[in-house]
Amino acid sequence: MVFSSLVFLFAFLAIYLGVYFAVPDHLKNPVLLAASLIFYAWGGPQFLLLLVGETAVSWFAGLRIARASTKRIRTFWLVIDLVVLLGLLAYFKYATWILGDIQGLFGVPEVVPDIVLPIGISFYTFQLISYVADVYAGQVEAQPKCWKLLLYSSMFFQCIAGPIVRYDTVAADIDHRRVTQADVYLGIRRFCIGLAKKAVLANGCASVADTLLPIGTDGIFTQVAAGLWLGMLFYMLQIYFDFSAYSDMAIGLGRMIGFRFLENFNYPYTCTSVQDFWRRWHISLSTFFRDYVYIPLGGSRCAPALIVRNMAVVWFLTGLWHGASWNYILWGLYYLVFLLFERFVLKGRIPRAAGHAYSLVVVFFGWVLFKFENSAELMAVLGGMFGLTSNGLMSMEVSTLLLQNVFFLAFCLIACTSVGKSLHGRFFQAAKGNPRLFGLFNVTEFATPIALLLLSTIALAGASYNPFIYFQF
Repeated sequence: MVFSSLVFLFAFLAIYLGVYFAVPDHLKNPVLLAASLIFYAWGGPQFLLLLVGETAVSWFAGLRIARASTKRIRTFWLVIDLVVLLGLLAYFKYATWILGDIQGLFGVPEVVPDIVLPIGISFYTFQLISYVADVYAGQVEAQPKCWKLLLYSSMFFQCIAGPIVRYDTVAADIDHRRVTQADVYLGIRRFCIGLAKKAVLANGCASVADTLLPIGTDGIFTQVAAGLWLGMLFYMLQIYFDFSAYSDMAIGLGRMIGFRFLENFNYPYTCTSVQDFWRRWHISLSTFFRDYVYIPLGGSRCAPALIVRNMAVVWFLTGLWHGASWNYILWGLYYLVFLLFERFVLKGRIPRAAGHAYSLVVVFFGWVLFKFENSAELMAVLGGMFGLTSNGLMSMEVSTLLLQNVFFLAFCLIACTSVGKSLHGRFFQAAKGNPRLFGLFNVTEFATPIALLLLSTIALAGASYNPFIYFQF
């Protein structure tokens, strides 16, 4: 079940919210936990035991760490938790890939097992690791009740595809949250914005990108240069709208019932450097690697050679986290090169406009590396984009597709920026001093979520299954 499905919107979500707001306060957490487990089991009931088991291990390890009398014992239980959680992540996510590469090199094993990746395992594993690590560091108190830690790890808002929520940011809300009418409205509004992002913008971009970049077919090798550039531009927009839409909906669903999750995206395509891009893109993942890998390794408070080592470890792991394929590792190391270049060569000495253009070019080609797991397809696309094939520059099909989507493309480019947020803020400031404008502002505020929900429902009614891109990670 995905947020952008009619079953979720008009069955699961409607029933869940109705029951949640009907029960007394002391039953709201059990209702949320039951809804979360049902939601997770919907996509793979056989893996519910894995989620519960990992949570139980982390809960027990957290309690042992909190009650330990020496640092040695605390470290022992931290290591146990890391071995179990990362071991399970490695088995389910990377075993098939590693064994496949070994088979290709040495001919063994004869049969490579096809291990199904449990949905959301990368996200809830990192959440549980952050919890145990924070208990170890004395930054949070160990949760005495296992079911409440399971509530934290399984909340259906963000369990499947993030954001990676730190326990300390929601610990108080689990036990003592309060909900106002403003929270409910702002949550619904944020959810509907995310829904429209996914149903209209992300799916619309995906349709064009998939048409121009038909992965797994001969069409990818015969596409003209303009088709490759345009297809990658739409993919670049698709992955932003797709992932930020999920985060919007997760944040909105949490806000409806009193959880205030931190932002996960901050208009990343308005960045002025590659470093700035990663301060704005998938913020929860970037901060996880910063706080639990980069800083423990020594961070930036060490010799330049060690800084390079620390950054290399982080970006190797960042690429590896995204998938069991060499292109993801290449993608992570690709960003490492530019981040090192900015840190040790540019040192911030680049005009803002030039920095924006440069960083967008870097990000654009980063998405080329990210999208194509097959090396032959990757090389064909890169070669075709620069005219190194005989496919030509433009075709009638590509020009027609561009003309059909030119206004949609323009809208998507604007939607990647803070223009809409800025206009909304200016409208509100102007309305505060004008009763008529204030009335109009209130009407638009009330109508916006309804209009977005209707528009999204229409878009989804005739759509096929449209999972979020980050479900695969």
